[in-house]
Amino acid sequence: MRSNERTGVLARFRARPRRMKMKRTLTMIVFALAALVILASCGGRVRYPNYYTLNLPAPPDPPAAENVHATLSVHEFRAPAYLRQGAIVYKTSPEQLGFYAYHHWAVDPREFVTNSIIDRLRASGTFARVKAYDGRRDVDYVLSGRLEKLEELDYKGGVKVEVAISAQMTNLATGATVWTNAVSEIGDVNARGVPAVVSEMNRTMERAIETLVSSMPVDAAAGFTAAERN
Repeated sequence: MRSNERTGVLARFRARPRRMKMKRTLTMIVFALAALVILASCGGRVRYPNYYTLNLPAPPDPPAAENVHATLSVHEFRAPAYLRQGAIVYKTSPEQLGFYAYHHWAVDPREFVTNSIIDRLRASGTFARVKAYDGRRDVDYVLSGRLEKLEELDYKGGVKVEVAISAQMTNLATGATVWTNAVSEIGDVNARGVPAVVSEMNRTMERAIETLVSSMPVDAAAGFTAAERN
């Protein structure tokens, strides 16, 4: 009997450290979970980026075509590498660029500028047909260009935005450049926050595109078509 009692006492004595160790492990797990909950409620909220797009007014219906024969295709506009990264750009000096970490363009600015210029050229009635460039040689002229600037300026006294676009038109038959121009527009931002900056970029972009399109030579549209030259 005494031997059995000693065996039972030894078993209970040996099991006690294991139970204590399990209790300590459970206690540590509970405290870790509680800490994670506290961190999540205090400062661990995930922040998602905001996305923006420019939205120009729809162009008017084109006027009735009179003595308009020439056709035009518009090549996708190019842009500096920093404008192709997606984040909205700001400048704190002429030499220093910054990028908003949580404010991005929903549409590639190059695509937006290209499509907007196509829409406005169609509405101008200057050309018999305007289309996006597809590599085919069934047009008379090709327009190519570059979005030079689309950025917030924080160093010219107050917050401003700048939009700059350059373009040139080439006669496809001869390879000659028949027109080239560059425009730059600056607008004042009169409210705080990135949405106000984007709204002013929208207005400034509209002015820049209108200035660029309105300076194109209208006499090119009265020229012969590719079929008539052949």
